[in-house]
Amino acid sequence: MVEVFIMELSLKEKAKRAAFNKAVDLAYAHVKKDPQKGVLDVVNIMDEYMNPKDSEENSGKAAFDRIRKEFESGDSKWIEYSVDMVNNVDENLVKGFIKNFGYNAAYLGNRRRNELMRSEGCNIPWAILFDPTSACNLKCIGCWAAEYGYKNNLSYEEMRNIVSQGRELGTYFYIMTGGEPLVRKDDIIKLATEFNDCEFHIFTNGTLIDEAFCEQVKKCGNISFAMSIEGTEASTDARRGNGVYQKVIDAMDLMYRYKLLYGVSICYTSANYKYVTADDFIQMLVDHGCKLAWYFHYMPVGNDADTSLLLNPEQRTYMYHRVRELRSSGYHKNIFTIDFQNDGEYIHGCIAGGRNYLHINSAGDYEPCVFIHYSDSNIREKTLLEALKSPLFMAYHDGQPFSDNYLRPCPMLENPGRITQMVNSSGAHSTDMISPESPEHLCGKCVDYAKEWKPVADKLWKESGHNTKSVEYLDKEAE
Repeated sequence: MVEVFIMELSLKEKAKRAAFNKAVDLAYAHVKKDPQKGVLDVVNIMDEYMNPKDSEENSGKAAFDRIRKEFESGDSKWIEYSVDMVNNVDENLVKGFIKNFGYNAAYLGNRRRNELMRSEGCNIPWAILFDPTSACNLKCIGCWAAEYGYKNNLSYEEMRNIVSQGRELGTYFYIMTGGEPLVRKDDIIKLATEFNDCEFHIFTNGTLIDEAFCEQVKKCGNISFAMSIEGTEASTDARRGNGVYQKVIDAMDLMYRYKLLYGVSICYTSANYKYVTADDFIQMLVDHGCKLAWYFHYMPVGNDADTSLLLNPEQRTYMYHRVRELRSSGYHKNIFTIDFQNDGEYIHGCIAGGRNYLHINSAGDYEPCVFIHYSDSNIREKTLLEALKSPLFMAYHDGQPFSDNYLRPCPMLENPGRITQMVNSSGAHSTDMISPESPEHLCGKCVDYAKEWKPVADKLWKESGHNTKSVEYLDKEAE
């Protein structure tokens, strides 16, 4: 049972958050005059409020010290990045991000999550992904949304209930996927307005963004975007339809004029990995105002998945080093890059199953990961906390990490057989409504990939200075 004091902020916490918000407002005035010094002021405020010196939870001191060192160096990319944010992103959005993502999600929410994970004995997510709809205005080759059509939608009340339950557990960061989330623009604005202490991040094809919507987003102050792009204009239009690439570029330019906060979502494959990390491509993104690039390793999900798009070890090693180079303080292009697979090194492996996030599809099924289409619970039958204690999610909780080499984090891609074990033992079912795929079929496509990647990953892990034994999960049963 979730304690009442967890569900409602104490008066002391409310006062502390109000003081933090006021301090950020004052510091931002300094940022306008002297960005480097002003950003240091903001960092110091966050350190003061999020790492009280008399608290046992003062665990972020080293991180804040590293940030301060970056900004004091005078030759860091992150000084330029911060100045760019101040000059080219609306003040309401920047301050909203600092307050909601920084204080509410990273500090206040984490305190609640940690308490609940100890008392409830299950994973509690830091972020929740959910699909407002299965509908999409495009028909991209290989995308399930083109087949599902308008079959599934979460009602506004259901979306509201997801966020309300999440906040009670300490989750303040919500990511919307689809389908195309912006088919539900009005409900998204309504939700972000109602829950103005949460941050909402929208994965979108970008083609439905218009001036009226930009005005609403700017007013809300707690919505950001990641637009899907395949690489070149030719490759994007070949998959998504003629003229789509230019519509995405036009959407970026429109959001830039409105000073919105946005970036891109890129699925890298054996066919495009070099192009989507090339200097010219990164510069194009920066020129069009992108502040963030999510890189996602291709996952062979679905009965008709093309396994030729899986990267070989050499290609993945390239991505491992290249994304870190793009993110380094010495790479002077104003964009922050994240590699969903290779950055497992920094977050102790697999983050799914509610350990850091979970996914709720447009039919209301709780899924452990956006790439793992199996479920044993639905929002219309179980609360969020009940789902986190279900057999499938507890199998994740009990099995993580699936390897103590965090460069092999996934129970599907690098440790095939683990998903088969968890799905079968929990009684979970496929959530693919068009062509249900057995976990044996799914994992069978990853066995050779995992065997080839393992020695390379272990070598990288050792070279990175990690002193740990790699756990071998490709035993006879898994194979």
